[in-house]
Amino acid sequence: MQLIHVLRTTTVILSATTLLTGPLYAEDRQYNPDAFTWNPELSENGPVMVTVSLKSQTAAVYRNGIKIGSTEVSTGFKGHETPTGVFHILNKDKDHHSKTYGNASMPYSERITWDGVALHAGAVPGHPSSHGCIHLPYDFSKKLFGVTHNGTTV
Repeated sequence: MQLIHVLRTTTVILSATTLLTGPLYAEDRQYNPDAFTWNPELSENGPVMVTVSLKSQTAAVYRNGIKIGSTEVSTGFKGHETPTGVFHILNKDKDHHSKTYGNASMPYSERITWDGVALHAGAVPGHPSSHGCIHLPYDFSKKLFGVTHNGTTV
């Protein structure tokens, strides 16, 4: 009987923790196709712009002012916050590996600051988890890489 009481109490505590802080172990949505939308046929020509919301952990892609894609993202965690402002893609590297973080793979990297902040494929657990970069679902980062160029506004 005591074991049942302990299990019920533990379940209530875990449930309360989840309500207050979110899931204890968030699902990484990097490879989940439901994490994004991509509809480039809505606007086939024109300038591209990317917006990122640190608050909602989302990004949107506009071409000629029309939204052609949106996605969940993961930005920098406390102490490594993603910078805010207007940026431009400085360079692109389909197969980038970090010189700072142990040769970590950063596929479809699109650098927006000279100190290393970039949009790239990475973990998307539903909360800020990077060292300042903007992590995107893998397939979304590949599609984004195909429509941007050096100078694209972010």
